[in-house]
Amino acid sequence: MLIIGIAGGTGSGKTTVARSVIDRLGTDKVTFISQDNYYKDHSHLEFSERETINYDHPFAFDNDLLVEHLLALQSGRTAYAPVYDFTKHARFPDRTVELAPNNIVIIEGLHVLSDEKVRQLLDIKVFVDTDPDVRILRRVLRDIQERGRTIQSIHDQYLNTVKPMHEAFIEPSKKYADIIIPEGGHNEVGIQLLSILTEKYLSGGRFD
Repeated sequence: MLIIGIAGGTGSGKTTVARSVIDRLGTDKVTFISQDNYYKDHSHLEFSERETINYDHPFAFDNDLLVEHLLALQSGRTAYAPVYDFTKHARFPDRTVELAPNNIVIIEGLHVLSDEKVRQLLDIKVFVDTDPDVRILRRVLRDIQERGRTIQSIHDQYLNTVKPMHEAFIEPSKKYADIIIPEGGHNEVGIQLLSILTEKYLSGGRFD
């Protein structure tokens, strides 16, 4: 099993890169994992309390569970990822995503490279490096259209947690990357390179 980790800031195009590689390789050959599903569950807290949590800090994620699931996949066992409801800042109580063992596992998320436990399980480490202005515009559109946020809440969160956490944790994690892909899904050459490396593995090649 080859495990590829794709990290980068909010709105950098991590998911687009992952989906582009999966489309090239074939969905039957790849198991996709979003680190977003592994936000810690805070359903025991009042909604007003959940709104004050720093969701951009590495500690916001249940990476112990993520590591447990990656190890299960490596050993040939199916895992079941939680599903996170961003409108309520809590996990859906009755929904999971089945993760089946496969030749390739691609995991994408903000802190895929900043967490050492996760990083040690990765065979290829990728960082998607996109201009901050582009990233924040993408985030604004996503949070309004998909998560029901207001401009004011997006503004406050960006200045209070998103930007500081990016500078403290995400940007420094770039030093661990084997491959840096500028401009995310628009970088056709970077996506092709990652796909070729992965195809080489599938065909029995090595990364010497």
